[in-house]
Amino acid sequence: MTTIDRVTTTSSSVRLHTPFVTSLRRTETTDTVVVTITDSDGRTGWGEAPQVWQVTGESLASATACIELMLAPAVVGRRLDDRDDLAAAGAVVQRAVARNFGAKAAVDAALHDLFAQAEGTSVAAVLTTRADGIRDLLTTDVTLSAGAADALADTARSRVADGFTTLKMKVGTDAGTDVQRVAAVREAVGPDVAIRLDANQGWTREEAVAVIRALEVADLGVEFVEQPVVAEDVEGLAWVRERVGLPVMADESCYGPYDLERIIRLGAADLVNVKLAKCGSLTVGRDMLRRAHEEGLRTIVGSMMESHIGVGAAAALVAAEPTTEVSDLDAGWWSVASPVVGGVSYCQNQIRLPTTGGFGISGFVTAG
Repeated sequence: MTTIDRVTTTSSSVRLHTPFVTSLRRTETTDTVVVTITDSDGRTGWGEAPQVWQVTGESLASATACIELMLAPAVVGRRLDDRDDLAAAGAVVQRAVARNFGAKAAVDAALHDLFAQAEGTSVAAVLTTRADGIRDLLTTDVTLSAGAADALADTARSRVADGFTTLKMKVGTDAGTDVQRVAAVREAVGPDVAIRLDANQGWTREEAVAVIRALEVADLGVEFVEQPVVAEDVEGLAWVRERVGLPVMADESCYGPYDLERIIRLGAADLVNVKLAKCGSLTVGRDMLRRAHEEGLRTIVGSMMESHIGVGAAAALVAAEPTTEVSDLDAGWWSVASPVVGGVSYCQNQIRLPTTGGFGISGFVTAG
C-alpha cells in the first residue's frame, strides 16, 4: 500500500534571458513555489505554483501558506494505490480551500506525477484513454513582449531565426499604435509566420472594436485576438465579438468550468485558453478542453511565467487532450536554465515530454 508521506514547498526564482513585458506587468524572473510530494515508497512528485500578482493574485507567500496549512494536511496519509485514490486525493485538494488555483494546481500536478511514476508511465497517459497514441513532441508559440514597433520587428526576426513559426504579440499598451506594431512585425517576418495577439485586458470595449477592425482592414493575417477587455466583463467580450470578424479568445475571463459555461451561454468567444494556474487541476483542465470542443470552441493550453515544472504539467495536458491550435508553452524557454534535472526540454519551437516516469524530474539544479 502506497501512502503520501510528506509535502514540501520551496521558493524558486529563475532569471529570464529576456524581460517579459505585457500590458499588465514586466518581469525579469520566474518566481514560483515548487511543491514536492513524497510517498511511502520513496518516490517524489513535482508541481509548481507561479506568482502572478496581476493575473491570479497569488504570491509566493500566499501559495506557500495555502499548501502548508491547508492542502498538505488534506493529502498526507492518503492512499495512492489506484486511479480512484488519485481522483479522491485530487477532489480533496479542490475542496480544501476556495480559489488559490495556482497552489491547488501545483499539488494536483505533483499527485499526478507521483502516480504516473508508480505506474511507470507519463502523466499524459494517466490523463487520457486515447487509443491513437500520445505525442511526446509538441509545438509551441513564442511571445513577443510589448514594446516599440522597431524593437518588436527585430525581436520577431530573431524568434523566427530561432525556429518559431507562431508569434504571440503582446498588445494593449496603446490602442492608438497597436496596429502599427503588428504591421511592423508582419513586414519583418513575411506572410508565412502565424501572428496572434494578446491584449491582456488592455483595451476598453470601444478600443478593442476599433483596433480589431483596423487590423482587419490592414489585412495583416492575424490568427486571433486574446482577452481584449477586462476579465470580469464577459458581456463586453461578447459585445466585441459581435462587432468584429477576427476570432476572439477568452483567457483571464475563463478560469474554470463555470466561467466556460458562461462564455458558451453568452457566445463571448471563439476560443478559450485553459491554464492550470487558473483552473487548479489537470483533470478539470482536461474536462474543460473536452467541453469546449463539444461546443465547437477552439482551444489552446497556456502557461503563466512558470519554469519547466509547470510547463511540463501544461504540456502533459496538451498531450492527453490535444488542442485545436498551437498552444502557448514557451514559458520555460524564457528561463536562463531549468531549475530541475530532467523534465521537458526545448528545441526551436518544439517541446519534448518524457514518456515514462511521470514528469521525468529527478531533483533540483538550484533552489531558493
